[in-house]
Amino acid sequence: MVDQIFIPNPVQPGRIDRPQQQKPASIQTSDSPFARVLDQKIPSQEIKFSQHAQDRLRARNINFSANDLANLEGAVNSVAQKGGKESLVMMGDSALVVSIKNRTVVTAMDKSQMKGNVFTNIDSAVVI
Repeated sequence: MVDQIFIPNPVQPGRIDRPQQQKPASIQTSDSPFARVLDQKIPSQEIKFSQHAQDRLRARNINFSANDLANLEGAVNSVAQKGGKESLVMMGDSALVVSIKNRTVVTAMDKSQMKGNVFTNIDSAVVI
């Protein structure tokens, strides 16, 4: 009977141990297969607009400044931290329904379309 278990060092294909020059800490990146897959799976931090939302924004003449988009991103980040999945974001005279998981604005309306409208399938609301 064997009293010890031998676990060899894992083999990493294509890796040759050579001294490498140190990169500055601010630009070090990982090129491992795991890191590449993770980068593909993690949604970008940028807020996207669905085609439907883009059509509504054009039809309703709703425009956002760079500051508005930064505020929207902050609101989406806040809702995500609290576990929200679908949120109503009120920005000035506009209302946006946002998929937090996909970081995508699903639809948009202005003040006149909001009146009397019932918002369904949301679990949170943010006023910015």
